[in-house]
Amino acid sequence: MLLHNYLIHSAERFPKKEAVLHKGKSSTYEEIFSGSLSIANWLINGGLRKGDRVAILMDNPFEYIKSYFGILMAGGVVVALNIQTSVRILEYQLNNCEVVALLTQAKFMKYLSGLTGSVPSVKAVAVVGWNADIANNKQFRYVNYDDILQSYSGSSSALPDVSDSDIAQIIYTSGTTGQASAVVLRHSNLSANTDSIIKYLSLTDRDRVMAVLPFFYSYGNSIMLTHFAVGGTLVVRQEFLYPNEIIEDMIKQEVTGFSGVPSTYAILLNRSAIRHYEFPNLRYITQAGGAMSPKLTNELRSLLPHVDIYIMYGQTEASARLSYLEPVELQRRAGSIGKAIPGVTLEILNPEGLPVKPGETGEIVARGKNIMAGYWKEPEKTAQVLRNGWLWTGDLARVDEEGFIYIVSRKSDIIK
Repeated sequence: MLLHNYLIHSAERFPKKEAVLHKGKSSTYEEIFSGSLSIANWLINGGLRKGDRVAILMDNPFEYIKSYFGILMAGGVVVALNIQTSVRILEYQLNNCEVVALLTQAKFMKYLSGLTGSVPSVKAVAVVGWNADIANNKQFRYVNYDDILQSYSGSSSALPDVSDSDIAQIIYTSGTTGQASAVVLRHSNLSANTDSIIKYLSLTDRDRVMAVLPFFYSYGNSIMLTHFAVGGTLVVRQEFLYPNEIIEDMIKQEVTGFSGVPSTYAILLNRSAIRHYEFPNLRYITQAGGAMSPKLTNELRSLLPHVDIYIMYGQTEASARLSYLEPVELQRRAGSIGKAIPGVTLEILNPEGLPVKPGETGEIVARGKNIMAGYWKEPEKTAQVLRNGWLWTGDLARVDEEGFIYIVSRKSDIIK
Protein backbone atom coordinates (compact mmCIF):
# COMPACT_ATOMS: atom_id res chain seq x y z
CA MET A 1 0.00 0.00 0.00
CA LEU A 2 1.18 3.51 -0.84
CA LEU A 3 0.82 5.84 2.12
CA HIS A 4 -1.09 8.56 0.26
CA ASN A 5 -3.68 5.97 -0.73
CA TYR A 6 -4.74 5.94 2.92
CA LEU A 7 -5.99 9.50 2.45
CA ILE A 8 -7.37 8.91 -1.04
CA HIS A 9 -9.38 5.84 -0.01
CA SER A 10 -10.71 7.42 3.20
CA ALA A 11 -11.71 10.57 1.29
CA GLU A 12 -13.65 8.36 -1.14
CA ARG A 13 -15.38 6.44 1.67
CA PHE A 14 -15.93 9.27 4.16
CA PRO A 15 -15.72 12.60 2.26
CA LYS A 16 -17.70 14.64 4.81
CA LYS A 17 -16.34 12.96 7.92
CA GLU A 18 -14.15 14.93 10.33
CA ALA A 19 -10.59 13.76 9.78
CA VAL A 20 -8.83 16.27 12.06
CA LEU A 21 -10.06 18.38 14.97
CA HIS A 22 -7.92 20.98 16.70
CA LYS A 23 -8.98 23.67 19.18
CA GLY A 24 -12.54 24.04 17.92
CA LYS A 25 -11.68 23.79 14.22
CA SER A 26 -12.02 20.75 11.97
CA SER A 27 -11.28 19.49 8.48
CA THR A 28 -13.03 16.70 6.64
CA TYR A 29 -11.32 14.00 4.64
CA GLU A 30 -12.53 15.72 1.48
CA GLU A 31 -10.90 19.01 2.57
CA ILE A 32 -7.62 17.35 3.54
CA PHE A 33 -7.50 15.53 0.19
CA SER A 34 -8.21 18.73 -1.75
CA GLY A 35 -5.42 20.57 0.07
CA SER A 36 -2.98 17.71 -0.42
CA LEU A 37 -3.74 17.62 -4.14
CA SER A 38 -3.02 21.35 -4.40
CA ILE A 39 0.34 20.87 -2.68
CA ALA A 40 1.16 17.96 -5.02
CA ASN A 41 0.26 20.00 -8.11
CA TRP A 42 2.36 22.94 -6.89
CA LEU A 43 5.40 20.74 -6.32
CA ILE A 44 5.08 19.01 -9.69
CA ASN A 45 4.55 22.34 -11.45
CA GLY A 46 7.71 23.58 -9.74
CA GLY A 47 9.76 20.75 -11.20
CA LEU A 48 9.74 18.18 -8.40
CA ARG A 49 11.16 14.86 -9.55
CA LYS A 50 10.22 11.55 -8.02
CA GLY A 51 12.43 10.95 -4.99
CA ASP A 52 13.21 14.64 -4.32
CA ARG A 53 13.12 15.56 -0.65
CA VAL A 54 10.60 18.10 0.66
CA ALA A 55 10.74 19.25 4.28
CA ILE A 56 7.92 20.17 6.67
CA LEU A 57 8.54 22.47 9.64
CA MET A 58 5.07 22.95 11.14
CA ASP A 59 2.94 22.45 14.24
CA ASN A 60 -0.37 23.31 12.53
CA PRO A 61 -1.96 19.85 12.20
CA PHE A 62 -4.26 20.72 9.27
CA GLU A 63 -1.51 22.10 7.05
CA TYR A 64 1.04 19.53 8.25
CA ILE A 65 -1.17 16.63 7.15
CA LYS A 66 -2.06 18.29 3.83
CA SER A 67 1.65 18.85 3.21
CA TYR A 68 2.60 15.32 4.23
CA PHE A 69 0.22 13.57 1.86
CA GLY A 70 0.71 16.18 -0.86
CA ILE A 71 4.45 15.52 -0.95
CA LEU A 72 3.84 11.78 -1.23
CA MET A 73 1.22 12.21 -3.97
CA ALA A 74 3.76 14.22 -5.95
CA GLY A 75 6.30 11.39 -5.67
CA GLY A 76 8.43 13.27 -3.17
CA VAL A 77 10.03 12.17 0.09
CA VAL A 78 8.77 13.72 3.32
CA VAL A 79 11.43 15.13 5.65
CA ALA A 80 9.50 16.05 8.80
CA LEU A 81 11.60 18.34 11.00
CA ASN A 82 11.50 18.80 14.75
CA ILE A 83 9.98 22.23 15.49
CA GLN A 84 12.29 22.54 18.50
CA THR A 85 15.22 23.06 16.19
CA SER A 86 18.03 25.60 15.86
CA VAL A 87 19.53 27.53 12.97
CA ARG A 88 22.57 25.24 12.96
CA ILE A 89 20.55 22.01 13.00
CA LEU A 90 18.09 23.25 10.36
CA GLU A 91 20.90 24.28 8.01
CA TYR A 92 22.61 20.91 8.43
CA GLN A 93 19.43 18.88 7.80
CA LEU A 94 18.33 20.89 4.76
CA ASN A 95 21.76 20.44 3.20
CA ASN A 96 22.19 16.84 4.31
CA CYS A 97 18.97 15.74 2.61
CA GLU A 98 19.35 18.22 -0.26
CA VAL A 99 15.81 19.45 0.36
CA VAL A 100 14.28 21.09 -2.74
CA ALA A 101 11.30 22.75 -1.03
CA LEU A 102 10.21 23.59 2.50
CA LEU A 103 6.69 24.02 3.86
CA THR A 104 6.59 25.98 7.09
CA GLN A 105 4.80 28.62 9.18
CA ALA A 106 5.58 32.29 9.72
CA LYS A 107 6.41 31.59 13.38
CA PHE A 108 9.41 29.53 12.26
CA MET A 109 10.81 32.17 9.92
CA LYS A 110 13.26 33.09 12.69
CA TYR A 111 15.24 29.97 11.86
CA LEU A 112 15.28 30.61 8.11
CA SER A 113 16.18 34.27 8.56
CA GLY A 114 19.07 33.26 10.79
CA LEU A 115 20.70 30.94 8.26
CA THR A 116 24.25 32.11 7.72
CA GLY A 117 25.41 29.39 5.34
CA SER A 118 24.21 28.46 1.90
CA VAL A 119 21.33 26.06 1.27
CA PRO A 120 21.52 25.85 -2.54
CA SER A 121 19.11 22.94 -3.01
CA VAL A 122 16.02 24.77 -1.67
CA LYS A 123 14.09 26.22 -4.63
CA ALA A 124 10.97 27.44 -2.80
CA VAL A 125 9.55 27.92 0.69
CA ALA A 126 5.77 27.86 1.24
CA VAL A 127 4.67 29.77 4.35
CA VAL A 128 1.46 29.50 6.37
CA GLY A 129 0.55 32.86 7.96
CA TRP A 130 1.85 35.10 5.18
CA ASN A 131 2.87 38.69 5.95
CA ALA A 132 4.68 41.54 4.21
CA ASP A 133 7.98 40.93 6.01
CA ILE A 134 8.22 37.49 4.44
CA ALA A 135 7.79 38.93 0.95
CA ASN A 136 10.66 41.33 1.59
CA ASN A 137 13.05 38.55 2.61
CA LYS A 138 15.13 37.65 -0.45
CA GLN A 139 17.02 34.66 0.96
CA PHE A 140 14.64 32.16 -0.65
CA ARG A 141 11.73 32.24 -3.08
CA TYR A 142 8.84 32.50 -0.62
CA VAL A 143 5.27 31.56 -1.56
CA ASN A 144 2.00 32.11 0.31
CA TYR A 145 0.71 28.67 1.37
CA ASP A 146 -2.92 29.80 1.08
CA ASP A 147 -2.31 30.91 -2.52
CA ILE A 148 -1.07 27.40 -3.33
CA LEU A 149 -4.26 25.83 -1.98
CA GLN A 150 -6.38 28.15 -4.14
CA SER A 151 -4.30 28.27 -7.31
CA TYR A 152 -3.30 24.61 -7.72
CA SER A 153 -6.52 22.77 -6.96
CA GLY A 154 -7.92 20.49 -9.63
CA SER A 155 -7.12 17.30 -11.47
CA SER A 156 -4.68 14.66 -10.23
CA SER A 157 -3.96 13.28 -13.72
CA ALA A 158 -0.36 14.52 -13.65
CA LEU A 159 0.58 12.62 -10.48
CA PRO A 160 3.52 10.26 -11.01
CA ASP A 161 3.51 6.50 -10.63
CA VAL A 162 4.93 5.55 -7.23
CA SER A 163 6.01 2.08 -6.11
CA ASP A 164 5.79 0.79 -2.55
CA SER A 165 9.55 0.18 -2.74
CA ASP A 166 10.12 3.92 -3.23
CA ILE A 167 11.32 6.03 -0.31
CA ALA A 168 8.42 7.77 1.44
CA GLN A 169 9.97 9.46 4.43
CA ILE A 170 13.22 10.42 6.13
CA ILE A 171 13.11 10.90 9.89
CA TYR A 172 16.00 12.39 11.85
CA THR A 173 16.52 10.56 15.10
CA SER A 174 19.05 10.62 17.91
CA GLY A 175 17.23 7.95 19.86
CA THR A 176 19.78 5.17 19.36
CA THR A 177 23.16 6.88 19.15
CA GLY A 178 22.97 10.43 20.47
CA GLN A 179 24.08 11.81 17.09
CA ALA A 180 21.34 12.69 14.62
CA SER A 181 20.99 10.24 11.76
CA ALA A 182 18.40 10.23 9.02
CA VAL A 183 16.34 7.03 8.95
CA VAL A 184 15.18 6.15 5.42
CA LEU A 185 11.75 4.50 5.26
CA ARG A 186 10.02 3.12 2.18
CA HIS A 187 6.27 3.13 1.59
CA SER A 188 6.37 -0.63 2.20
CA ASN A 189 8.12 -0.20 5.57
CA LEU A 190 5.59 2.28 6.93
CA SER A 191 2.55 0.55 5.47
CA ALA A 192 3.61 -2.83 6.91
CA ASN A 193 3.94 -1.27 10.36
CA THR A 194 0.66 0.60 9.95
CA ASP A 195 -1.21 -2.57 9.00
CA SER A 196 0.26 -4.46 11.95
CA ILE A 197 -0.69 -1.77 14.49
CA ILE A 198 -4.23 -1.56 13.09
CA LYS A 199 -4.51 -5.31 13.56
CA TYR A 200 -3.42 -5.62 17.18
CA LEU A 201 -5.22 -2.44 18.31
CA SER A 202 -8.35 -3.48 16.36
CA LEU A 203 -8.69 0.03 14.90
CA THR A 204 -11.73 0.93 12.78
CA ASP A 205 -13.30 4.04 11.26
CA ARG A 206 -15.15 4.50 14.58
CA ASP A 207 -11.93 5.25 16.45
CA ARG A 208 -11.10 8.79 17.54
CA VAL A 209 -7.62 9.21 18.98
CA MET A 210 -6.30 12.07 21.12
CA ALA A 211 -3.02 12.86 19.32
CA VAL A 212 -0.70 14.63 21.77
CA LEU A 213 2.57 13.43 20.22
CA PRO A 214 4.11 15.50 17.39
CA PHE A 215 3.77 14.07 13.90
CA PHE A 216 7.48 14.57 13.12
CA TYR A 217 8.16 11.94 15.82
CA SER A 218 7.88 8.34 14.58
CA TYR A 219 5.34 7.42 17.29
CA GLY A 220 3.15 10.41 16.38
CA ASN A 221 3.63 9.62 12.70
CA SER A 222 2.28 6.10 13.22
CA ILE A 223 -0.80 7.46 15.02
CA MET A 224 -1.54 9.73 12.06
CA LEU A 225 -1.07 6.96 9.48
CA THR A 226 -3.09 4.28 11.29
CA HIS A 227 -6.12 6.52 11.76
CA PHE A 228 -6.07 7.87 8.21
CA ALA A 229 -5.76 4.29 6.96
CA VAL A 230 -8.99 3.21 8.71
CA GLY A 231 -10.87 6.49 8.24
CA GLY A 232 -10.75 7.41 11.92
CA THR A 233 -10.49 10.87 13.47
CA LEU A 234 -7.47 12.69 14.94
CA VAL A 235 -8.23 15.01 17.86
CA VAL A 236 -4.97 16.96 17.99
CA ARG A 237 -3.60 18.71 21.08
CA GLN A 238 0.18 18.55 20.80
CA GLU A 239 0.93 21.15 23.46
CA PHE A 240 0.80 19.65 26.94
CA LEU A 241 0.98 22.82 29.03
CA TYR A 242 -2.65 22.55 30.15
CA PRO A 243 -3.41 18.82 30.59
CA ASN A 244 -6.89 19.45 32.01
CA GLU A 245 -7.93 21.01 28.70
CA ILE A 246 -6.80 17.85 26.92
CA ILE A 247 -8.79 15.69 29.33
CA GLU A 248 -11.91 17.79 28.76
CA ASP A 249 -11.39 17.53 24.99
CA MET A 250 -11.13 13.75 25.28
CA ILE A 251 -14.53 13.58 26.95
CA LYS A 252 -16.19 16.18 24.72
CA GLN A 253 -14.93 14.56 21.51
CA GLU A 254 -15.71 11.02 22.72
CA VAL A 255 -12.13 9.90 22.23
CA THR A 256 -11.62 6.12 22.04
CA GLY A 257 -7.80 6.02 22.11
CA PHE A 258 -4.85 7.84 23.66
CA SER A 259 -1.11 7.39 23.11
CA GLY A 260 1.80 8.76 25.10
CA VAL A 261 5.33 8.36 26.36
CA PRO A 262 6.06 7.75 30.08
CA SER A 263 6.32 11.48 30.85
CA THR A 264 2.89 12.02 29.26
CA TYR A 265 1.29 9.69 31.79
CA ALA A 266 3.37 11.06 34.66
CA ILE A 267 2.00 14.54 33.91
CA LEU A 268 -1.57 13.28 33.66
CA LEU A 269 -1.33 11.41 36.95
CA ASN A 270 0.58 14.03 38.92
CA ARG A 271 -0.26 17.42 37.38
CA SER A 272 -3.87 17.13 36.23
CA ALA A 273 -7.32 16.46 37.67
CA ILE A 274 -7.66 13.17 35.76
CA ARG A 275 -8.87 11.33 38.88
CA HIS A 276 -12.00 13.51 38.90
CA TYR A 277 -13.06 12.49 35.38
CA GLU A 278 -14.63 9.46 33.79
CA PHE A 279 -13.94 8.31 30.24
CA PRO A 280 -16.95 6.32 29.01
CA ASN A 281 -15.73 6.15 25.40
CA LEU A 282 -12.03 5.42 26.01
CA ARG A 283 -11.26 1.93 24.70
CA TYR A 284 -7.46 1.73 24.87
CA ILE A 285 -4.27 3.61 25.66
CA THR A 286 -0.77 2.89 24.35
CA GLN A 287 2.65 3.65 25.79
CA ALA A 288 6.07 3.58 24.14
CA GLY A 289 9.14 5.81 23.85
CA GLY A 290 10.92 4.44 26.92
CA ALA A 291 10.35 2.24 29.94
CA MET A 292 7.41 3.15 32.17
CA SER A 293 7.72 2.31 35.85
CA PRO A 294 5.48 -0.47 37.24
CA LYS A 295 4.19 2.07 39.78
CA LEU A 296 2.93 4.34 37.00
CA THR A 297 1.44 1.39 35.13
CA ASN A 298 -0.41 0.19 38.23
CA GLU A 299 -1.79 3.67 38.85
CA LEU A 300 -3.16 3.74 35.30
CA ARG A 301 -4.71 0.29 35.71
CA SER A 302 -6.45 1.38 38.92
CA LEU A 303 -7.63 4.65 37.42
CA LEU A 304 -8.81 3.14 34.11
CA PRO A 305 -9.94 -0.42 34.98
CA HIS A 306 -12.08 -0.82 31.85
CA VAL A 307 -9.45 0.50 29.42
CA ASP A 308 -6.98 -1.76 27.57
CA ILE A 309 -3.39 -0.67 28.27
CA TYR A 310 -0.81 -1.59 25.62
CA ILE A 311 2.87 -1.38 26.54
CA MET A 312 4.86 -1.13 23.31
CA TYR A 313 8.47 -1.06 22.15
CA GLY A 314 10.12 0.02 18.94
CA GLN A 315 12.55 2.24 17.10
CA THR A 316 12.34 4.76 14.29
CA GLU A 317 14.50 2.30 12.34
CA ALA A 318 11.55 -0.12 12.48
CA SER A 319 9.00 2.43 11.23
CA ALA A 320 8.20 2.71 14.93
CA ARG A 321 6.84 -0.54 16.32
CA LEU A 322 8.47 -3.90 17.09
CA SER A 323 6.62 -5.43 20.04
CA TYR A 324 3.65 -5.03 22.36
CA LEU A 325 2.40 -6.55 25.58
CA GLU A 326 -1.21 -7.65 25.46
CA PRO A 327 -3.35 -5.89 28.09
CA VAL A 328 -4.35 -9.23 29.69
CA GLU A 329 -0.66 -9.87 30.48
CA LEU A 330 -0.01 -6.48 32.06
CA GLN A 331 -0.23 -7.55 35.69
CA ARG A 332 1.46 -10.92 35.26
CA ARG A 333 4.33 -9.60 33.09
CA ALA A 334 5.24 -6.34 34.85
CA GLY A 335 8.18 -4.70 33.09
CA SER A 336 7.87 -6.75 29.89
CA ILE A 337 7.66 -5.28 26.38
CA GLY A 338 5.74 -8.39 25.32
CA LYS A 339 6.29 -10.19 22.04
CA ALA A 340 6.73 -9.24 18.38
CA ILE A 341 3.90 -7.44 16.60
CA PRO A 342 2.23 -9.26 13.67
CA GLY A 343 4.60 -9.52 10.71
CA VAL A 344 7.79 -9.06 12.77
CA THR A 345 10.26 -11.65 14.06
CA LEU A 346 12.28 -10.85 17.19
CA GLU A 347 15.28 -12.78 18.51
CA ILE A 348 17.54 -12.20 21.53
CA LEU A 349 21.05 -13.06 20.37
CA ASN A 350 24.46 -13.17 22.00
CA PRO A 351 27.52 -11.45 20.39
CA GLU A 352 28.15 -14.62 18.35
CA GLY A 353 24.67 -14.35 16.84
CA LEU A 354 23.21 -17.33 18.71
CA PRO A 355 19.91 -17.28 20.63
CA VAL A 356 20.31 -16.81 24.38
CA LYS A 357 18.70 -19.13 26.92
CA PRO A 358 15.79 -17.89 29.06
CA GLY A 359 17.12 -15.51 31.70
CA GLU A 360 20.34 -14.72 29.82
CA THR A 361 21.01 -11.26 28.36
CA GLY A 362 21.44 -10.65 24.64
CA GLU A 363 20.70 -8.02 21.99
CA ILE A 364 17.26 -7.61 20.44
CA VAL A 365 17.39 -8.19 16.68
CA ALA A 366 14.40 -7.77 14.39
CA ARG A 367 13.28 -8.81 10.94
CA GLY A 368 10.21 -7.73 8.98
CA LYS A 369 8.92 -5.58 6.14
CA ASN A 370 8.86 -2.59 8.49
CA ILE A 371 12.66 -2.43 8.88
CA MET A 372 14.26 0.70 7.37
CA ALA A 373 16.16 0.86 4.11
CA GLY A 374 19.13 2.35 6.00
CA TYR A 375 20.60 5.64 7.21
CA TRP A 376 20.78 8.47 4.69
CA LYS A 377 24.34 8.88 3.37
CA GLU A 378 25.77 6.65 6.13
CA PRO A 379 26.59 3.27 4.55
CA GLU A 380 29.04 2.25 7.28
CA LYS A 381 26.57 2.96 10.08
CA THR A 382 23.85 1.19 8.10
CA ALA A 383 26.05 -1.89 7.75
CA GLN A 384 26.63 -1.94 11.51
CA VAL A 385 22.92 -2.29 12.35
CA LEU A 386 21.52 -4.05 9.25
CA ARG A 387 23.19 -7.45 9.02
CA ASN A 388 21.95 -10.44 7.03
CA GLY A 389 18.41 -9.08 6.89
CA TRP A 390 18.23 -8.30 10.62
CA LEU A 391 18.11 -5.00 12.48
CA TRP A 392 20.44 -5.04 15.48
CA THR A 393 18.67 -2.63 17.80
CA GLY A 394 21.40 -2.00 20.37
CA ASP A 395 18.92 -2.84 23.13
CA LEU A 396 19.94 -5.55 25.58
CA ALA A 397 17.20 -7.79 26.91
CA ARG A 398 16.34 -11.18 28.36
CA VAL A 399 13.49 -13.51 27.51
CA ASP A 400 11.48 -15.74 29.84
CA GLU A 401 10.41 -19.35 29.33
CA GLU A 402 7.25 -18.26 27.48
CA GLY A 403 8.99 -15.87 25.10
CA PHE A 404 8.16 -12.56 26.79
CA ILE A 405 10.93 -9.97 26.43
CA TYR A 406 12.31 -7.73 29.18
CA ILE A 407 14.65 -4.81 28.35
CA VAL A 408 17.80 -4.72 30.49
CA SER A 409 19.74 -1.72 29.10
CA ARG A 410 21.35 -0.21 26.01
CA LYS A 411 24.67 -1.48 24.65
CA SER A 412 25.96 2.09 24.91
CA ASP A 413 24.00 4.22 27.34
CA ILE A 414 23.94 7.97 26.78
CA ILE A 415 22.50 10.97 28.59
CA LYS A 416 20.35 13.16 26.34
